[in-house]
Amino acid sequence: MKAMILAAGRGERMRPLTDATPKPLLPAAGKPIIVRTIEALARAGFSQLVINVSHLGEQIEAVLEDGRRWDVSIRYSREAEPLETAGGIATALPLLGREPFIVVNGDIYTDFDFATLRDFGRAPFEPLAHLVMVDNPAHHPAGDFALQDGRIGCAGARYTFSGVGAYRPALFESVAPHTKAQLARLLRPQIEAGRVSGEHHRGQWSDIGTPERLRALEDVLTHGAHLRTNRVKAD
Repeated sequence: MKAMILAAGRGERMRPLTDATPKPLLPAAGKPIIVRTIEALARAGFSQLVINVSHLGEQIEAVLEDGRRWDVSIRYSREAEPLETAGGIATALPLLGREPFIVVNGDIYTDFDFATLRDFGRAPFEPLAHLVMVDNPAHHPAGDFALQDGRIGCAGARYTFSGVGAYRPALFESVAPHTKAQLARLLRPQIEAGRVSGEHHRGQWSDIGTPERLRALEDVLTHGAHLRTNRVKAD
């Protein structure tokens, strides 16, 4: 099973830090955010990685190279401009292949065990996607989707999508490569059809989208502080 890391975004909320450095390469306790994700994926047994790049992507490739330092193989999906989540995944499908794969945002920190996603597709029904959900942080109090009995729905208490998920290639077959497309627009009709599963991760998670959140992660990794995501409980 392959894994993809999304690393093509511009990182507008991180400016001016991202004017000269792509957001996934910003250091937290001396190590780039994306490297921590690569290490976690390697520990979970994912050895074949695909990373999409755009804004300052040459820096990401120069730092990570082919991945051998982490005992993984890295291939790059290059985008002339960021194609958003679904567009980036659809463009990378030739590298991801025909089997299910997982996708992780390149600007998050979490202690979620990626190895558990290898069971994707063994549910009583055959989902097209499986989303890892977390409690709603203060910057996103309304959440994204409801979760009940292992299925993502539209009604009920809402949680926030963590940026970690598993997918079947068929979910993206309607998206032309090298075109922009949002993941939510692909997911909503499949959610209504009951074809998206999910789970609630109660451990550490943070969207490292602003300098303030990056500093909070730095405190956690450097001083062992508690990761404060200012979550708003959804249940």
